Amino acid sequence: MPDRPATPVIIVDDESHMRFTTGQTLELAGYQPLAIASAEKALEALEQDFPGVLISDIRMPGMDGMALLREVHARDPELPVILITGHGDVSTAVTAMREGAWDFVEKPFAGDELVEVVRRAAETRRLALENRHLRAELEAQQSAPGPRLVGRTAAIAQLATMVSRVSQVEADVLLFGETGVGKDLVARAIHERSRRSGAPFVAINCGAVPESIIESELFGHEKGAFTGAVERRIGKFEHAQGGTVFLDEIESMPLTLQVRLLRVLQERAIERLGSNSAIDLDIRVIAATKVDLKAAAEAGRFREDLYYRLNVVTLLIPSLRERREDIPLLFQHFAVVAATRSSLEVPPLDSAGVSVLLAHDWPGNVRELRNLAERYVLIGSAHDYRLDLLLDGSGADSGELSLARQVEMFEKSLIDQALARCHGRISEACQHLDVPRKTLYDKLKKHGLRAESYRREDGGDKAQPLNA
Repeated sequence: MPDRPATPVIIVDDESHMRFTTGQTLELAGYQPLAIASAEKALEALEQDFPGVLISDIRMPGMDGMALLREVHARDPELPVILITGHGDVSTAVTAMREGAWDFVEKPFAGDELVEVVRRAAETRRLALENRHLRAELEAQQSAPGPRLVGRTAAIAQLATMVSRVSQVEADVLLFGETGVGKDLVARAIHERSRRSGAPFVAINCGAVPESIIESELFGHEKGAFTGAVERRIGKFEHAQGGTVFLDEIESMPLTLQVRLLRVLQERAIERLGSNSAIDLDIRVIAATKVDLKAAAEAGRFREDLYYRLNVVTLLIPSLRERREDIPLLFQHFAVVAATRSSLEVPPLDSAGVSVLLAHDWPGNVRELRNLAERYVLIGSAHDYRLDLLLDGSGADSGELSLARQVEMFEKSLIDQALARCHGRISEACQHLDVPRKTLYDKLKKHGLRAESYRREDGGDKAQPLNA
């Protein structure tokens, strides 16, 4: 795997020998020093989202270090600024820290002392920029209509294409997928992208409503229709007028009720319990199941005619195991959501953590991954941010994937994130990954990635592959 590019460090000092010795110390420690003689020149060299650290002497002609600190933080409050103070200048150092300096070092200082301060500041800067980037992506996703589909694997890209197409037609839809893959989110995405987006989206879990009241829940009833019916009730179908009804776990619907549902689908009309008057419906029905309805129909557990009526358009939602390369991206997405909701920072995810994510079998699919990301943000510090300990004590069976396969998937994930961050600009991605252009092109071909698919105009829509 390629090493991370050297972190740039701007050194501002009017004394040439201090610029030289400080720069040499940091270069030997693996940093990329940029020595500048004045604060004014340093501000000219400071680019937006500068990925490194700034070190400045306090006492300089013209703009001094304190003024530079204030100007830098007016542009970017999260950029670490380390100030160099003279011997015994304690009051100035205290003032600097109060005004937001990351740290200060006192002349004369040891090289290893400076390197350690820079190391901590550089790591903080890296995490701040990573969080900034992830939050920007989250805001962009939230600005688009409906739930976003997060991921870039072929399976999820195909699903995103189908969701886009199906949302523009009026056909009823059947969603098929394992527990936790996000069938409800796909249903909402279809609704929000359709002409019905301004009308209600009514979700009904057919397995959670008691059989004794499900008919009244769906179709409503008139006053006096049965004991306890003290007033008229509008059912879920009628309440969804103009919008979408989502029937989750449709396989759990009682056979007797399936007959009435079939009539609703065919005639687009209902009758409340206790009434003989038909009410016309303008709704779309989206059903979801985790079982093979055709097999259930053949076994007599589901009405065959209802199966064929629902099976106009079927969307298969892939399990997390079928799109492992999306797992790190999805995890980061959910971590940002959890951190934003809780006003916390997103902890760093190291290579060991990525290996755990890729090796786990994810029986709970996206729902399980989301819960893990939330635990990681909220209580991860109590477990040293070890994902194997946060997986409900189950750990991750590293034997499920070979080492070569884990390395391959990790590499693809890093390249994918670099291309997304650089919006498909190859030269920037090469610099970010610290690899030659030819090497990156070879790896793009190997992993089936295309730089063009990451390019977009600022503010444009992003790829929409599944979050749940």
